[in-house]
Amino acid sequence: MDEKEVKIGYGSPLEVTDLPSPPKRLLGKVAIVTGAGRGIGRAIALAFAKEGADVVIVDVDLSSAEKVAGEVKSLGPNALALKVDVANKNKVDQMIKTVVNNFGKIDILVNNAGISMVRPSIELSEEDWNRCLAINLTGVFLCCQAAGKVMIKQGEGRIINISSIAGLGALPQRLAYCVSKAGVIMLTKVLSIEWAQYNVNVNAIAPGHTKTEMIRDLIRRGLLDEEKIKQRTPRGRLAEPEEIADAAVFLASDESKHITGCVLPVDGGFSAVGWLCK
Repeated sequence: MDEKEVKIGYGSPLEVTDLPSPPKRLLGKVAIVTGAGRGIGRAIALAFAKEGADVVIVDVDLSSAEKVAGEVKSLGPNALALKVDVANKNKVDQMIKTVVNNFGKIDILVNNAGISMVRPSIELSEEDWNRCLAINLTGVFLCCQAAGKVMIKQGEGRIINISSIAGLGALPQRLAYCVSKAGVIMLTKVLSIEWAQYNVNVNAIAPGHTKTEMIRDLIRRGLLDEEKIKQRTPRGRLAEPEEIADAAVFLASDESKHITGCVLPVDGGFSAVGWLCK
């Protein structure tokens, strides 16, 4: 027989033979992932591909997007790389048209594109404030609105917005970043109650400090103390990008079909803790 069998006998070790592979949870789905050229976005794109989804890799760096698209294709599903500035409405609208023309539908949107902004608030320029909110918050709004029109017409869809623990609690010298990520959380909740009637689920993930190029750069520049973060995190370490991707797969799958308006922290307990260090 093709199926694996599990045989348990008294006093004998567990024997596992060929079990059938679990079904792919996103088979036949079409997903857009913004900011997917590296870090968390890349991990989500690859996790979706492993679960059978065709993935549109969106990034401002086309070469990075194309590289990840190649990785997706090596896993079997189809992929499309697009260079898009998510803060530009015309570019976002064109992105949605391109995806629909190529795949005929949009099942999943992950709004991951974002930038960090670390400045003493007294020194934060209006230009930097506007840039951070344009990419981190306005970009999420524009992508949700454009993709939402398609999903509402389809009668179903999943939107996953990547917020941050910085949207749940204040962090010093990150005024624009915290405000933008808190805005993503409220945007998620408002859209979730508006679009639930159309079977469009809108949820958010709030990652903690994760081993990405952005975090490593902040550590190198002395703007983050890795050891202090580990001490304050109950799990005692930073997250891996793949752990954020696991949460995204769950929220994109039928396993979460009655979950909407949720903000899921993936932070090793960082946002729950009330003490400063061990």
